[in-house]
Amino acid sequence: MLQSYLGAECFQTEDLWAALEEGSDEPVNKLMNSWTRQKGYPVITVEVKDQKLVFEQSQFLASGSHGDGQWIVPITLCCGSYDVCMNFLLESKSGTLDMKEFLSDKSNLASAWVKLNVDQTGFYRVKYDEDLAARLQHAIENKHLSATDRYGILDDSFSLCMARQQSLNSLLNLMGAYREELEYTVLFNLINISYKVERIAADATPELLEYIKQFFVSLFLHLEDKLGWEPKTGESHLDAILRGEVLTALAVFGHDLTLKEASRRFCAFLDDRNTPVLHPDIRKAVYVAVMRKVSTSNRFGYESLLRVYRETDLSQEKTRVLSSLTSSPNPNIILEALNFLLSSEVRPQDAVLGLSVSREGREIAWTWLKAKEIEEFFASHTNSKIARTLK
Repeated sequence: MLQSYLGAECFQTEDLWAALEEGSDEPVNKLMNSWTRQKGYPVITVEVKDQKLVFEQSQFLASGSHGDGQWIVPITLCCGSYDVCMNFLLESKSGTLDMKEFLSDKSNLASAWVKLNVDQTGFYRVKYDEDLAARLQHAIENKHLSATDRYGILDDSFSLCMARQQSLNSLLNLMGAYREELEYTVLFNLINISYKVERIAADATPELLEYIKQFFVSLFLHLEDKLGWEPKTGESHLDAILRGEVLTALAVFGHDLTLKEASRRFCAFLDDRNTPVLHPDIRKAVYVAVMRKVSTSNRFGYESLLRVYRETDLSQEKTRVLSSLTSSPNPNIILEALNFLLSSEVRPQDAVLGLSVSREGREIAWTWLKAKEIEEFFASHTNSKIARTLK
């Protein structure tokens, strides 16, 4: 906006850096050139050695390979409290900071948590050594960190794990520290990460899959107890959304009591579409739970959901059903549901809603998606509404 108003001649980026440099007495031009003249961003590794923090930077690549980028990184950190903060520039590959210099209570040197990238304002990831990671887990469990920092620690850990720079074990240990988490953005990320880990574990370590699913169930049970199945007076809009997300996760991971309670409420709903026991906020979760119990020998849930779909005039309700139909663990049911998406009963732009299939249905869905008639169907419906989603 400003460049357009002043004109490109007046608005030169390096002039802006120079002005900021003059006002701050910091090497802004050199710093920013290290970010704007090369691609990517760094991961900062930090460890404790002899009561000193040792930092090292390297280029972060999701593939896990090593890049050769180097940046001037504005490091912010807190130690033991948000009142004990400092910042400095990491201008080379590595650097050291003596904890004694900024931690007034020397007795805390061996136990104080250290959080880099305070409030996630820096454009870099952080990898902590085992000692520092354990201290942060303790800080998360004891609610010493802000929601933004709790989110950032989890997000960095997952990304490092996916890039094979950190073990799955360390990620699972960290996730265990979030059992009493209540913040929507943090929990939404925790749930999504658990889905991704489950899918990877199913391929990589199938013998451990049931243990991992039970771990995730134990992680979210506290929330189910807290949020319940019914809306609460005065609760936030985000809590209402979260209730559905938590119940869906418990259903996907096979928590028996959740599946039974969902089935009970669904049957009440089939008898009376206006029943208060199936609030719209939890409807999608209940539909997913119902589909998790469907098989070729037990089609009741699938047939009932198709009936709900056919009887409702609400597009939102049709969306809920379509996005739940492919949640069954049974490949034959998934194939049937996928073919239903292409029927005249489903609007072409809604067909993509059913493509987020269950973990167990990935192979059959991929085979189905590659069939010639499916390709032709989507090719003939590449209007602007669905082209991007389909891609």
